[in-house]
Amino acid sequence: MKMIETELLLLRPITRNDNQQVFSYRSDAETNKYQGFIPKTIEEIDEFIAKNPSEFNQPESWFQLVIIEKLSYEIIGDIGIHFIGDDGFQCELGCTLNKLHQGKGYATIAMKATIDYLFNKLNKHRITGSVDPKNNHSIKLLERLKFRKEAHFKESLFINLEWVDDIVYGILKSEWKT
Repeated sequence: MKMIETELLLLRPITRNDNQQVFSYRSDAETNKYQGFIPKTIEEIDEFIAKNPSEFNQPESWFQLVIIEKLSYEIIGDIGIHFIGDDGFQCELGCTLNKLHQGKGYATIAMKATIDYLFNKLNKHRITGSVDPKNNHSIKLLERLKFRKEAHFKESLFINLEWVDDIVYGILKSEWKT
């Protein structure tokens, strides 16, 4: 897959050489408290990266892209894309951003570019986002991108040794405006 490029950011597939930078923000338990994956060792990141498929857009796979700030060429986060089902028309997105780079619009820019790529280059029909209802920043991000709340599941996910609610947001290609 070619890189997705915006004025400020580059998005490309995660590689083994990214492990230290990815570990630096993924291991922050406070920043990532709503996620099920908070690595404690660099080896866990190596395993995470090794699971990334060799090909983009494979059914029932999660594919990780790193978000790179063009000015510093620093990895500031990542976007996970879950290609849902065998027909390949639906995706789920997840975004993780280093706390040092939050509040600057980077998540919005990266998500918008990824959504645009999925709808306009890969002809996806529907994209969803799954979020903990206490994660206000992610909810605001999805709403800013014009996703609509579709469902609220009570205690449906077991994350960090507790049952948590899950809110699902979605958007259709026909609703997407760049």
